[in-house]
Amino acid sequence: MFSFMFLLLLVPHVLLSSKQVAVISPQDPVLPIGSSLTATCTLSPELGLHASTLYWALNGMSLSSSTYSVVSPNTLSVTLHNLNGSQQQSGDNLVCHGADGHVLAGSCLYVGRPPEKPVNLTCWSHNTKDLSCKWSPGGRGETHVRTKYTLKYKLRWYGREKECEIYSTGKQRYSCYIPRNLALFTPYEIWVEAANQLGSATSDITSLDILDVVTTDPPANVQVSRVGDLEDQLTVRWASPPELKDILFQAKYQIRYRLEDSTEWKVVDDVGNQTSCRLAGLRSGTVYFVQVRCNPVGIYGSRKPGIWSDWSHPAAASTPSNERLPSGSCDPKPGEQNSTLRRELKQFFGWVRKHASGCSGMSIKLYDQWRVWLQKSHRTRNQILQGDNS
Repeated sequence: MFSFMFLLLLVPHVLLSSKQVAVISPQDPVLPIGSSLTATCTLSPELGLHASTLYWALNGMSLSSSTYSVVSPNTLSVTLHNLNGSQQQSGDNLVCHGADGHVLAGSCLYVGRPPEKPVNLTCWSHNTKDLSCKWSPGGRGETHVRTKYTLKYKLRWYGREKECEIYSTGKQRYSCYIPRNLALFTPYEIWVEAANQLGSATSDITSLDILDVVTTDPPANVQVSRVGDLEDQLTVRWASPPELKDILFQAKYQIRYRLEDSTEWKVVDDVGNQTSCRLAGLRSGTVYFVQVRCNPVGIYGSRKPGIWSDWSHPAAASTPSNERLPSGSCDPKPGEQNSTLRRELKQFFGWVRKHASGCSGMSIKLYDQWRVWLQKSHRTRNQILQGDNS
């Protein structure tokens, strides 16, 4: 009860304090960059103040008195020339102050430019289930006033116009997401409209079929392993995107790999549609990081090149070390007794490193043949040595 009586006593004071003591005109104007503005601050006669005692401020900074003009005892004007774009989209604050610094009235100035035609409209579908689009604002981009971008789309021949509803914010604010209810085997027309209080503009229309802009998740279960004791090779294996298992398409894969202490990636383009690859020409005793990505080419007969997925999470493995026994060792490894074979093997390693890069099947076969021949040579030599000793 006490609280209710307190509120009743407080109401007349609130009404009195909320009464306007001054008015700025025009209120919240929208102006093009480079224009001029004359604003007036008109005092309530009840204040008993003279206009000559007032001063103006823009965004907290006092304006020069040379821009003022006393229109009447109750009205002070200010004239601004060649206005710059607003520092914030919520507007610049033009304020009329009393001599004691109190704020008497305020207005927001919206100074900017009309939007230009949006450009670079690009769209992609994730596993044929949805559609994402992004674009760039045209011209100089920044309009300095609040500008609304609307992505619209429709089926080319018989669909009604629809608007995208899920817009991104922050750095990705020029993008929109359509999560469902999309038709396949039928082209869409898509465009972007930009509008603010100074004008509007519309992008060129982009025509696309969902099947032509499909991307997918990165390949899963990427594994990197050694190829026996081969010092310069690693095998990479992965699984094709499970989301597209029931869709007719031919995947295309790319691999990239780098040394552990390097940021430079080397890309292997000739992987094709296989889900494994042997990397050759690597350094021995070195850790490599490997990633794979997928391009779903030719979904249901589409002739478009497809869109690459993101790279998979990196997988890592090390090549075997090229360990040599220290001089004076009494227990040499089999095959290291013959300096000629060692020299020839070193030459072959050099040849492979020079010629075998990526997933070269020819160099890998030659290398495997070399290993078979080398093992036979070791066995023959051991048999000869055993015959001599006997």
